[in-house]
Amino acid sequence: MTDHTNDTKKTSGLSRRRFLGGMAAGIGATALGVSGAAPWGYAKAGNGKPETTEAKLGFIALTDAAPLFIALEKGFFAAHGMPDVQVLKQSSWGTVRDNLELGSRRGGIDGSHILTPMPYLLHRRGTPMSILARLNLAGQCISVGNEYADLKVGLETGEFKEALAEKRAGGDEVRAAMTFPGGTHDLWIRYWMAAGGIDPNRDISTIVVPPAQMVANMRVGSMDTFCVCEPWNMQLINQGIGYTANTTGELWHNHPEKALGMRADWVEANPNAARALIMAVMEAQMYCEDPANIEEVAEICSRRRYIHAPYGDIIDRMQGHFDYGTGRVVEDHPDRMRYWNDQASYPFKSHDLWFLTEDIRWGYLPPDLDMQALVDEVNREDIWREAADTLGIDSADIPESASRGKETFFDGKVFDPEDPQAYLDSLEIKALAS
Repeated sequence: MTDHTNDTKKTSGLSRRRFLGGMAAGIGATALGVSGAAPWGYAKAGNGKPETTEAKLGFIALTDAAPLFIALEKGFFAAHGMPDVQVLKQSSWGTVRDNLELGSRRGGIDGSHILTPMPYLLHRRGTPMSILARLNLAGQCISVGNEYADLKVGLETGEFKEALAEKRAGGDEVRAAMTFPGGTHDLWIRYWMAAGGIDPNRDISTIVVPPAQMVANMRVGSMDTFCVCEPWNMQLINQGIGYTANTTGELWHNHPEKALGMRADWVEANPNAARALIMAVMEAQMYCEDPANIEEVAEICSRRRYIHAPYGDIIDRMQGHFDYGTGRVVEDHPDRMRYWNDQASYPFKSHDLWFLTEDIRWGYLPPDLDMQALVDEVNREDIWREAADTLGIDSADIPESASRGKETFFDGKVFDPEDPQAYLDSLEIKALAS
């Protein structure tokens, strides 16, 4: 495994000097109540004031929503002319879907911290969506119940497959839990199982459980394995119920995860406000990435209005300390969650193409889908670039291309965004829609 340890100890990019100076200028003016003070960035770019000062943004109680919490708590939204942004907890990804379909005018929300494939699924359901930024890379985990403690399940699933088959042969159902059909957690756990010869449509029942309910459901035996973000994997270990088989960055190093998704009609009506949101989130992502801020970020995440989980369930993995609950401990984990480093904020179109390909693989989308056209409709990396330019992001942190190129997975499979069909053809276990 490549050693990326040092990557986690430095804040790249934005030249920290520019970031901290700008943060002081923007937040300082807001905090001191300076009348007429221009939010940092807008005076430079001359793009005008946001068309609205408000937006209703949803989130699920997960640590990869931290950039939204920090953008609100540290005044980044206000500093960019949007003091009335609301960050609203949602009970499940199904609730996020429903409230995005409603929109704020009908009591719903304008945008959300969201599983990257969801805006595409919503778009096809008749609610046009835009992806404005990626919120993080990696940081999810696949956990297994203590029923399989002696196996110490990891990336390889040979013994786990045999144990599941034996349990099923004894008349007991075996279940894998994820958080939303066709979402990231669904795709990670399916990829992992299928790579080890476990057919997620035939060998195990795949069920939907909201993130915050995973631990309680594992406690009562509702599933054998699950995939979710933190802090719920660490909480499972701290409560003595199960252990971590792998963190999803081990399946695909620096994989894309959550996005900032907005209703397309809101973005169309409020282009300046859309840029303001992205800039606030970018600053928050850099704040979350800075090692000096991690304890504060974890404390904010733990609050009742956000994740509402013990600080002790959050802090270790946010700092890169991974105790798998099996005796394996990794310090400065190379696959810890990234909020800003490694171009975590930029929404690569090639990554969205992979998610669509996997949703075709498992029958959530039709095989004849024009994926590139759909990505071009939903992915607004152009607005991200405008925001980055306005904010003065160092050019080294702005990708030259909307494609990150070929991606290699833990089982040796390679996804070439220039030829998704070849990747799809290489996968032995799949369930394509007819």
